Amino acid sequence: MTAWAPLRDEQFCYLTTTGRVTGRPHRIEIWFGIDGATLYMLSGGRDRSDWVKNLRKTPSVTVEIGSTVFSGRARIVDRPDEDERARQLLHAKYGRSGRDLSSWRRSSLPVAVDLLE
Repeated sequence: MTAWAPLRDEQFCYLTTTGRVTGRPHRIEIWFGIDGATLYMLSGGRDRSDWVKNLRKTPSVTVEIGSTVFSGRARIVDRPDEDERARQLLHAKYGRSGRDLSSWRRSSLPVAVDLLE
């Protein structure tokens, strides 16, 4: 079990990237899913989102879940099996809300953060 596994049921996390232009921290609140030592998020804005542009330039990020802060390395998911796993995890977690998230599940860009231990 990884350090963040007990926090998998929290409703959101805070992802902090380094601004690609300013170099300053850029913090967002975002939905997430955890599988082993990897945290997954889906970017509805795909690669147009500032946070995605930031992590492409500087993959070192921090993730806050509850009161715990973790360091990680972010990446765009490019393997088809991992892509589907990320989509499945997040849709299963947040689709229970009664909202139709099928379009979001299908069209978002999967992003992974690998936990640095």
